[in-house]
Order: sequence, then structure tokens, then C-alpha cells
Amino acid sequence: MIKGVKICGISDPKTLNYIINHPSQPKILMIGFITNWKASRRFVEFEKLKELIDVDKKQINFTSVLVSPTDAILEKIKDLNFDYYQLYDVSPERTIEIKNKYKVKIISAITVSDKKDVEKYKNYSEISDIILFDSKGYHKSESFDHSHLNDIPSSLNKMIAGNIQIEDIPNFKNSDYMIDISGALEDDSGKKDIKKIDKFLNTVHNIIA
Repeated sequence: MIKGVKICGISDPKTLNYIINHPSQPKILMIGFITNWKASRRFVEFEKLKELIDVDKKQINFTSVLVSPTDAILEKIKDLNFDYYQLYDVSPERTIEIKNKYKVKIISAITVSDKKDVEKYKNYSEISDIILFDSKGYHKSESFDHSHLNDIPSSLNKMIAGNIQIEDIPNFKNSDYMIDISGALEDDSGKKDIKKIDKFLNTVHNIIA
């Protein structure tokens, strides 16, 4: 069964408020904010981010998405309303350092193009709260072959991303993953689409209810 979902790349108050107050939330719901990857159209400047997430998030977990974060950006965001840091291109040693210093839960992102990449999760499984398997595309919503993950143990707390579409969700009905989705919830201009978010959350709710 799908363990939970994460909606990534939220950048405006209207969309955030809609998700927080949606009646069909799964038990585990996370919202991701692009914190330091300026190449992404979903990137949120610090002052806007600070204001955006200063809300009553209820039971939702807020996630800061970070690519090779410097000490400067980590110090800057340390007091913001985040529950998790989602780390790309961060070594196991650096991950431990960040987790211990900032007392935050960690999602370690493993970017996958072939089965060999998948094995990297073993370096993070003991130090991360969640392992995310994503494509190499970062902000480009690219896909990868999810069959590469077939041998991942069920005991691992894991999340899957990589250009997942709303129509794909029923295929995960019997999986033990959390689902991370972003691009599929956007319109042609790249902005989050409330109707698509509604459809996604209702689809998940109907599967796991």
C-alpha cells in the first residue's frame, strides 16, 4: 500500500493553503520547497520562502529540498518551519554532519539511471530517515526505469519520484513506497494546477482508504 505522498515544488500561498486544507489528505503528507536550486522554476527566494512557510501546517511535514547545500544556506534556513531536509549530491559523511548539527530528519536522494546507481542507498540507509529514488533530471521531471528498484528491501523507508503521473498512481497500489510528485501537478506554464492537485489527492485517498 502507498505509505504516503509528497507534493514538491510549492511556491505560492494559495496552492499551499489549498493542500493544507484539502479534505482528502493521506495520513502521511509532505510538501517540498526548492530552497537553493536556482535552476529550477520552482525555486523560492529566501525572504519569500520564510513568509510562505510561516503557517499552521497542521499534521503536514514541510521539506526543504537542497542540492549540495553550503554551510551558509544551512545556517540561513535553520530556524525555518521545516521537518525534513531532502539532500541531493551530499556524501554520507556530510549527511551525518548536517543531521547532527541541525537536528532535522533527512531524506537522502539517490539519482538513478541504471541499477548500479540504486545500490548507493546502502551508504545512507543507516543515517537517513527516508531514501528517495529519483531521476537524474533534478528539476526537469525526467523518468527512470522503476524496475531497477525491484530488489530494494521492504523494510527500507523509501520514496519514489521521477516524472510520476496521476494516471500512474494505481500502479503503486500494492507498493510500500511514498510517492513524490511535482511536474504532473503543473499546467503548461509550469505553475501548480489546483484541479490536478485535487485529482491527485483524491486518487491517492481512494486507493488507500
